[in-house]
Amino acid sequence: MSQEDRTGWPLEEQRGLWYEDLKPGVVYAHQPGRTMTEYDNILFSTLSMNPQGLHVDFAFAADLEPFHRPLVNSMFTLATLVGMSVSHLTRGTTVANLGFTDVRFPNPLFHGDTMYGATVVRDKRLSSSRPATGIVTFEHTGKKQDGAVVAIAVRQVMMRRSPTAPGTSAARDATR
Repeated sequence: MSQEDRTGWPLEEQRGLWYEDLKPGVVYAHQPGRTMTEYDNILFSTLSMNPQGLHVDFAFAADLEPFHRPLVNSMFTLATLVGMSVSHLTRGTTVANLGFTDVRFPNPLFHGDTMYGATVVRDKRLSSSRPATGIVTFEHTGKKQDGAVVAIAVRQVMMRRSPTAPGTSAARDATR
């Protein structure tokens, strides 16, 4: 939505993409990456009530095969991966997350690793019950700095259609 700020300059607010803007098969690379710190991992684990020693107890983790050090909490990895996509794809244009499937963590993520995210639009269709929305299937992939895949998640999202898209209330109002 464009408007003027108080200096008189045009103001363009950042938002995600509308349903119509998302193209199946396109890979959206999200920048910047995110370095996962010890503080982040401990904070997320305690806030989410996950006392697993693999995440919060260095002495415990040091004795465990095969890594001998704490792992970044996989739910933090997933949340960060999806979060990386928001400003690029869905900020202000998502109605709701409908679900996650095929969530995998094929390689570990450790304190100090940097994760980079990318999302591909696997599929999309118009909603049969809500004409102002569509259903989009995203596949999010997180890789660390050496290219190893650390997370993959398929997510279904209800997305807003462009206010000017045919069949939406704004488009109907404009033709009256």
